[in-house]
Amino acid sequence: MEEIQVLNFQNNVYDIINSVINSHHPVLISDKGKMLVKIVPISYPEQESWLGCMRETGNITGDIISPAEDTGFWEVFSE
Repeated sequence: MEEIQVLNFQNNVYDIINSVINSHHPVLISDKGKMLVKIVPISYPEQESWLGCMRETGNITGDIISPAEDTGFWEVFSE
């Protein structure tokens, strides 16, 4: 785990945050040998089920209300 002095953190805050995001490794911020803060990447809980794993990935194009075929095509609909 990387340890950074608070003065170096203040000067390079964006670079350090990007490093934590990309490497997925936490960083310790210290001042005069005293640990102040630990920056850790956000970890998302693993999905418990495959149901819903494709949520919000599709797009609706065209008319989803009307039947795909003419109603005369089906015997059920003809009188």
